[in-house]
Amino acid sequence: MRDRPGPRPLALQVKGLGFRVGGVDILSEIDLDIEEGSFLGIIGPNGAGKTTLLNLLSGLLKPTTGAVELFGRDLAGVSSSGRARMGVGRTFQTSSLFNSLTVLENARLSAQGRLGGNMKFWRRPRAGDEATTAAEEALKEVGLSGVARHVTGALSHGDKRKLELAILLAARAKVLLLDEPMAGVNSEDVGLLMDLIARLHSEGRTVLMVEHHMAVVVGLAQKVAVLDYGRLLACGEPDEVMANETVQAAYLGEPL
Repeated sequence: MRDRPGPRPLALQVKGLGFRVGGVDILSEIDLDIEEGSFLGIIGPNGAGKTTLLNLLSGLLKPTTGAVELFGRDLAGVSSSGRARMGVGRTFQTSSLFNSLTVLENARLSAQGRLGGNMKFWRRPRAGDEATTAAEEALKEVGLSGVARHVTGALSHGDKRKLELAILLAARAKVLLLDEPMAGVNSEDVGLLMDLIARLHSEGRTVLMVEHHMAVVVGLAQKVAVLDYGRLLACGEPDEVMANETVQAAYLGEPL
């Protein structure tokens, strides 16, 4: 009999994580073990603390309580830029792209930051340099090579979402924190983005995705974590979580 493979090492470990503002707990006592190469969907009603959790993991906010470890290293005191250099990549609900720059320039800035270069807007991409090569490879992977020289502001919303993913690839991100990647994307592009995210995950990256489209979550995530009023209600396989009565009660009036 062939031995079953043991558990994979943890990419992220969240221990008793909490965030308080003005005496109000936005998040409280969050514990998560996220294995390397896994895909965790994060769902919950509006105001549940989903984006706050990603902000804490990416270093944009400092936790009030608890700790986060990345591949066994405590991230206390590590800035968001430091975490990015360690392999944590983050997208946002609202696009954070530089619309006046070209698609290639946006991706190249990310590669420059990873390589320790000076992220100056006026330093144009040069064929053959390491940052430009990394950016071109990332754009090819997401299917944007044909618009590399286009101004970013002219892209469709779906292509902007692809560029956000390319920026993470140019930075060599190993852990992808995706905050509602389908927000504002038309129905024709949702399937394409799902396929792209699934492929990036299949290449060994760890993915945490906040998403309101339940069909997207169920179609992509291996496990689902449910937040409600800043607390973790449940975490498990999608079918198991959706059948949880506590989860269903939290979603009364909202479709699962």
